[in-house]
Amino acid sequence: MSLQTFNYILEKLKPTLLKNWNNLHKNPIYAEQRLAITLKFLATGDHYNNLASSFMTGDSTVSEILHETMEQLWDVFQPLHMPVPTSQSFLDISNGFYDEWSIPHCIGSIDGKHFRIKKPAHSGSLFYNYKKYFSMVLQAVVDAKKRFIVIDVAKYGSMSDAGIFRVSLLKKDIVTGLLELPSPSKFPNSNVESPYYLIGDGAYPLKPYLMKPYGKRILSPEESTYNRRFSRARCIVENAFGAIAQKWQILHTTMQHSPETVEKIIRCICVLHNILLDIENDDDVDDEEDKEEEEEDEEEEDDDDDDDCAEDDDDEEDEEEEEEEEEDLKRGEVIRKELLNWFLQNS
Repeated sequence: MSLQTFNYILEKLKPTLLKNWNNLHKNPIYAEQRLAITLKFLATGDHYNNLASSFMTGDSTVSEILHETMEQLWDVFQPLHMPVPTSQSFLDISNGFYDEWSIPHCIGSIDGKHFRIKKPAHSGSLFYNYKKYFSMVLQAVVDAKKRFIVIDVAKYGSMSDAGIFRVSLLKKDIVTGLLELPSPSKFPNSNVESPYYLIGDGAYPLKPYLMKPYGKRILSPEESTYNRRFSRARCIVENAFGAIAQKWQILHTTMQHSPETVEKIIRCICVLHNILLDIENDDDVDDEEDKEEEEEDEEEEDDDDDDDCAEDDDDEEDEEEEEEEEEDLKRGEVIRKELLNWFLQNS
């Protein structure tokens, strides 16, 4: 992080981090130090006692500073650097994917990322994932520039990508119309009208607003072309995960914090990632990180093939949901076929 970016963050946070000191406080902790403590915590994953020693303060003071500063980082910068998307911003994102990856009507790439945590008390196997460790999951949508558009944190590690999406606010807001997607329009150089959609891996359900690759073992040449073109754009979300893991080393540790604190940490890192991209255009990421993300992603796709959906106690709701899923699948297959044909005609 450059000094310019540090000062930018500090200027925005200073009014909220200033404390009312009196003559009883001989060594007040200024906003600059509070921000420095928080950034070092996120960048290194240092324990509270190490941070306390480095900044000559107490463990409990460090804990208080971290919680307050992370909350303020999110509250102040989320509206500036990760605002709720609008129809126009989705159109801008779609143009970015088309210019960069030659995929039309894509409004974001979606995926989930597991982060190791200490097992929360009395949680049973809720946080125990298919990789055999305890975790919380970040479900994120990113644009063509690796910026986080929508994030959903604090999901149980035992949940699959499809399960997380099924109960997410993102899906609910899309279905109910609270999240305003652009109106359907024609593909470029085509008379075919299509809705705008997210793109995800094979772990996600196929829907009119969510495209996925063909998952058959034996693919036709046309389907292979589709998957290849599709994958180039979809992997941008894995690049974003690799970028935050490379820069913020706390994500490589087993976080010894409550789920509520881990949620703050992940949200804070995501908005800091966007700040760095917006100010420094800092999108450097090691190729090895990308490879690790892709390998983990393939493992999860295989695991999700055998995943059982949670059952609802109300049979009528189950039937309605099944009918809705079937209808979405049929419409999704039509749109995916139209996208495949567009790829073939514009290769």
